[in-house]
Amino acid sequence: MRVIILTWEYPPRVVGKLADYAKELAVQLAKNKVETHVVTYHDYMTGEFEENGVKTYRVTNPVKTHISVLTWVLTLNQEVERAAANIYYRAGGHVDIIDVQDWHFIPAAVTLKKAFCIPFAYSVESLEDHRSHGANSPFNMAIKSIEWLGMYEAGKILVKSEWMAGEAVRIYKVPEAKIKVVKPGSERWLKTVLEVYRSLKEGS
Repeated sequence: MRVIILTWEYPPRVVGKLADYAKELAVQLAKNKVETHVVTYHDYMTGEFEENGVKTYRVTNPVKTHISVLTWVLTLNQEVERAAANIYYRAGGHVDIIDVQDWHFIPAAVTLKKAFCIPFAYSVESLEDHRSHGANSPFNMAIKSIEWLGMYEAGKILVKSEWMAGEAVRIYKVPEAKIKVVKPGSERWLKTVLEVYRSLKEGS
């Protein structure tokens, strides 16, 4: 199996807990003989690296000045798409799954799905309703629309708790059957992730 993980933070760039989770996921996948590629962001440490059996591609944003995280994300997505497409072409068109971590690179995942018929899982780290409680400005609604797009287009939604599963259903009306709870650190964590990947691969 060949998997591409899209994540906006990855060591050595650590913003929150997602960086360490994404690294642990990538390393464990590689240890289980999954060919694992990570496409992520770094402001200056760009290029291709191989770390712990994981092939990592770090891109930077070609646009240097931004008015918000939204413009930063949308312009960065083009570079993420480019790096992921390069992986696809080098692999002779054989990429099985994309796992997009949080909302930032959902546009890239959707584009790659449409262009190359690669199914993707949306791994939810947090939701805009929780990060900006009660905020319904155009800025918040734009981010929520990206989250909705991910919920709609993803083959599976991966969440880290039953509570988050309930929130995805409540806020975005996601069918319960589309959601899978994966608890990092639990005995079946990686097995559950791999089961989701295989189900998406077989259904593609």
